[in-house]
Amino acid sequence: MTANVGFIGLGVMGRPMALNLIKGGYRLRTYGRRKETVDPLVAAGAAACGSPEEVARESDIVFTMVTTTQDVLEVVLGERGVLAGARPGSVAVDMGTISPAATRQIAARLAAAGVDALDAPVSGGGTGAKNGTLSIMVGGKPEVFDRVKPLFSCMGTNIVHVGPSGAGQVAKACNQIVMLTTLLGLAEAFTFAHRTGLDPERVYASLAGGAADCRIREVLGKRMVERNYAPGIEARLHYKDIQIALTEAHTLGMALPGTALVTQMFNALIGRGGGNQDSSQLWEVIDAIAAPRS
Repeated sequence: MTANVGFIGLGVMGRPMALNLIKGGYRLRTYGRRKETVDPLVAAGAAACGSPEEVARESDIVFTMVTTTQDVLEVVLGERGVLAGARPGSVAVDMGTISPAATRQIAARLAAAGVDALDAPVSGGGTGAKNGTLSIMVGGKPEVFDRVKPLFSCMGTNIVHVGPSGAGQVAKACNQIVMLTTLLGLAEAFTFAHRTGLDPERVYASLAGGAADCRIREVLGKRMVERNYAPGIEARLHYKDIQIALTEAHTLGMALPGTALVTQMFNALIGRGGGNQDSSQLWEVIDAIAAPRS
């Protein structure tokens, strides 16, 4: 409980995750680009820093939770980034969803400076972040994972070490493949029900408890049948995630036809202007391209 902890990236996910570390008793130093994201952490007892470098200089373990691969590269390896301030023996933990290949490159750069790295992307959305019930998939050295696991326990309940550097990002890509191909199946099912004269809400209820039941049906399926597209996680972020999976597959010369199809459907969703809405709006895309009623 004596570790000095840094947290960089205070958006929808990062802010409640950082607050849960404070609630867990950890001394927190933090950095965010916007004052309004930092203020709630300072009010809870965190110390605000002027750069990622300053956070790292004062921390034993630094977490980053930013959106894109390029964001992580800048925050960790850029001028006044984490690497510039990190001490040998400290740990840098990236909890965003980024490229596995870039993750391995970042880990190698950090290792050359004597800094350990973990990639620990999460699943569970804003609700899981607030409640401390995230699923956390971790790549890196087992002994470093063991060192950081008590801190992960403040933020999540399903915490799994899946392999070496980059493995956490691969596991997160697997999570997104399952989640978003399931979402596409729901969109097709509800379109089929609607076009054949059934009430999608009744079909939604009928799927509960059977082999088709799952959390995606429960949460995003409900949003679909209610046509409630207020964002839980914005579609543009899921689009970013599924592109990561598809790019990695292309690099490996691997065919993932379902993933490719979902990527195209999300491309259409973004093209329709739905990028800032919930991914459950995928139903509107499928409904728009479905055959008209006879």
